[in-house]
Amino acid sequence: MRISIYLFVFFLSLTCSAPEKAYPVKGTIYGILPDSMKVTIAHDTIPNLMMPMVMPFQIIDLDEITNLVIGDSVHFEFVFSDSVTFARNFKIVGKGILPVEEDGFFDDKYSVKRIGQTLDNVTLLDLDSSLIQLSDSDGKYRFISFIFTGCPMPNMCPAVIIKNNYLAESFSDYENIDFIMVSFDYKYDTPTVLKEFYGSTILGHNNWYVWSSTGRIEDVYTLVKQSGGEFWGVEEGKIGHTLSSVLIGPDRVVLGFWPGDDWKAGDVKNAIELLMK
Repeated sequence: MRISIYLFVFFLSLTCSAPEKAYPVKGTIYGILPDSMKVTIAHDTIPNLMMPMVMPFQIIDLDEITNLVIGDSVHFEFVFSDSVTFARNFKIVGKGILPVEEDGFFDDKYSVKRIGQTLDNVTLLDLDSSLIQLSDSDGKYRFISFIFTGCPMPNMCPAVIIKNNYLAESFSDYENIDFIMVSFDYKYDTPTVLKEFYGSTILGHNNWYVWSSTGRIEDVYTLVKQSGGEFWGVEEGKIGHTLSSVLIGPDRVVLGFWPGDDWKAGDVKNAIELLMK
């Protein structure tokens, strides 16, 4: 299945409306974010909707999560439609097992880099399975975002691709910046898989690339963590993540961060133009 299918679904959701459907879900509370009206849950398979993973669920009533604590095993409903998604009707049924972060990677060496600091040089794979280093910039700036093909939400993950498409097109006349999307799923997202998903999407752009992390586990952990993001659960097949995008100079110096995936492409475009001056 190519990414174009997901893009079609995304744009279709902007113009069409489907009835809401409430899916029963079982999971474990991973994080509680009342200020953001979200709760992060490591959930089991949601039949006919998505695979097991760790993800934030929007809530519309803070009273729903007043009695929840991290580690609670819960049953709840996930209301899903083209126009709205949120969790409701939480019932605590015991204590659950949280996904474990892979030991040995998340220490000070992999802490986020501040503005003005330099990202470590890492080696990943391009779509032709050739090794490529972060330092191989040819004197260009680079805007780096993170993806994985197993993302089950047609109105969430492809937003990063759509926004990168906008940026790549906006800077098509610039010769000094590239847009790089890196998959952190080092088990499944081989160059072949990524080419199948994204090859036709980036075709025709001379400034937009997709990199694989297959066989380069430490490199991708380094890059994601230093760029302000995080991911876990690849080995268990329950992928969770906090996304981030970063702009670096030709010398890998960090110039700007955009946490999450809800940044506005137009605002980022304006910022990139200013930061490259």
